[in-house]
Amino acid sequence: MPPSHLYIHVPFCARRCSYCDFSIAVRARTPVEEYVQSLRSELSHGAVQGSTLDTVYLGGGTPSRLGGPGVADVLSSVRDYASIAPDAEITIEANPDDVNDVAVAQWVAAGVNRVSLGSQSFDDSVLEWMHRTHDSKQIAQAVKTLRRGGISNLSLDLIFALPDTLKRSWERDLTLALDLEPAHVSLYGLTVEAHTPIARWRDRGAVVEGTEDAYEEEFLLAHESMGNAGYEHYEVSNFSRPGKTSRHNSAYWTGARYAGVGPSAHSFDGSSRRWNVAAYSEWVRRLGAGESSVAGEERLTPGNHDAEEVYLGLRTRNGLAIDETELETVARWVDAGWADLNDSRLRLTPTGWLRLDSLAADLVARRTRRTHEVLGATPSHCYI
Repeated sequence: MPPSHLYIHVPFCARRCSYCDFSIAVRARTPVEEYVQSLRSELSHGAVQGSTLDTVYLGGGTPSRLGGPGVADVLSSVRDYASIAPDAEITIEANPDDVNDVAVAQWVAAGVNRVSLGSQSFDDSVLEWMHRTHDSKQIAQAVKTLRRGGISNLSLDLIFALPDTLKRSWERDLTLALDLEPAHVSLYGLTVEAHTPIARWRDRGAVVEGTEDAYEEEFLLAHESMGNAGYEHYEVSNFSRPGKTSRHNSAYWTGARYAGVGPSAHSFDGSSRRWNVAAYSEWVRRLGAGESSVAGEERLTPGNHDAEEVYLGLRTRNGLAIDETELETVARWVDAGWADLNDSRLRLTPTGWLRLDSLAADLVARRTRRTHEVLGATPSHCYI
């Protein structure tokens, strides 16, 4: 079956954010024509051949750096190689400072009907610490401009668990985000990744992360505040108004097939996962030389499938089907308040989501042992 979901990685940024370890290309001037030409070359290799796409997601990087004409060229290129369903969800990620009336009109004309706005905080000193290119006032201005241009399906991104030294009020940020009445909100706890500016600050002795207690407190405050405002906490990091979940991201969490194009993009065909070279210049070079942009591929074993089913299922409000042999294991989680079990379906509570990795690993290990017992073998390692 051809994929019905397409991710397009647009790597360009005006500046690298202090926490970012994504595949990006910092450019003062965005090479739109070069990028679109390379993208067309990759699409011509058959990534979406025969597909009718239910979702298209332009992520990054900063896709809004392509401008209105660039986004239109990208989506036109996709339509040359695949069909896009009439009711498809077409999302672009945007920074507030890239949003203007002209660009929005061109995005809408190209078919964009959802925007994920990289807000991160409403505190200007925090935005400066993050190396963001916008200030807090531009967030509300961007929301107003998008709605005026016809895009009401808006998602806001916020980052929590910041160091105490920044004196950021998480409660204030949540209130200001809710005041804008977005359809969707994504909340991410700050993590320090290698080779990022904040990793270098940490190595010099600076405090760049909040405490574990603060992480839990802010996560649970977000759950309560968003719930009181009518949002559904449908995935560990995501909240939405009823009917406004991210269809594209939900496809990942249900194990659907998807195609990915652009530097570092991943694809999944149901049995194998592959990924592109990460560096933009190498991606362009390979496609220009008629070479494959794929950097690697792995075929999922039955154990891999089981592990992903557990992990992805526990991430969402849909939960995970549990059989009788697992009831004793999960009963301990229910008693601790980490999960609910109804009709043989296990759903983690907010406090359970804070322990997601540990609980998922526990259940995967049990399933792996059971599989090997059936086969008459004993596993030496269990992975998640």
